[in-house]
Amino acid sequence: MPPSKSHYRVAIIGSGPAGWTAALYASRAELSPVVFEGPQPGGQLTITTEVENYPGYKNGVQGPEMMEDFREQAKRFGTEVVLDSVTGVDFARRPFSLSLDAGGSVTADAVIVSTGATAKLLGLESERKLMGHGVSACATCDGFFFKGKEVAVVGGGDTAMEESNFLTKFATKVTIIHRSESLRASKIMLDRARKNPKIAWKLNATVSDVHGAEGGIRALTLTDTRSGTSEQFATQGLFIAIGHSPNTAMFKGKLEMNEVGYLDVKHPSTQTSVEGVFAAGDVADPTYRQAVSAAGEGCKAAMDAERWLAAQGIHG
Repeated sequence: MPPSKSHYRVAIIGSGPAGWTAALYASRAELSPVVFEGPQPGGQLTITTEVENYPGYKNGVQGPEMMEDFREQAKRFGTEVVLDSVTGVDFARRPFSLSLDAGGSVTADAVIVSTGATAKLLGLESERKLMGHGVSACATCDGFFFKGKEVAVVGGGDTAMEESNFLTKFATKVTIIHRSESLRASKIMLDRARKNPKIAWKLNATVSDVHGAEGGIRALTLTDTRSGTSEQFATQGLFIAIGHSPNTAMFKGKLEMNEVGYLDVKHPSTQTSVEGVFAAGDVADPTYRQAVSAAGEGCKAAMDAERWLAAQGIHG
């Protein structure tokens, strides 16, 4: 369904933990927000299976189920939900204007950007099919499920080293796979990984296929980047640690961001470089990238928006 109004006090772009929490708080503050769910309603958690580290779910919860709980709670307090994507924004004048994929546009007095980030993947069909079933892009989220198993990590930067060290708390062996012998990781992170007795190395190699087994994976096909020869490498888990890309393309030139595209906010607030536009969750967080931290930022963004609107004398 299209938006029910042409103008809103608060528009929220994105529907992960940050977006839904912002919607919940904005609704309870009687700001009558609208959430544009975007191309992946629910965000990254919709491709996550078991979530065991979010407070309140004592027995764990499936990622899609958790996002549906967030959605329904926000709707209960009056959030309008629109299954559409924002494709363009005009923050040069107020009220702000949002263009929609289905056509048309809406205006809003305040905007909360919670478009999240997307994990960079290898681009394999088998990787996509086995995501959440032996393949993961988040060691902090899923490492616990690989207790007593052997796993592999793809990547050569600080993220790969950090996630590999973290995984040794659970896995019996962690093998780092990288396409060359030259690693981008900082010296301190690289030294820490090299000194860890549980970490092994497969350099000059790329993953060209992932082989599933009942409930997980059993092996990878590795291709030597020098000779082009391939081998089967037995492992029970694959973690992709080649970085994330914040979903900020439409905000380039309109909001200030760092060199890789994460939105800049004026800590400790969630205010962006444009007054009245706020950012929450992974779109402005290259460090933690957790559902619980995103939800906390969504709460802050809604409270910041409420106070800003009051200071501007903008009432419903």
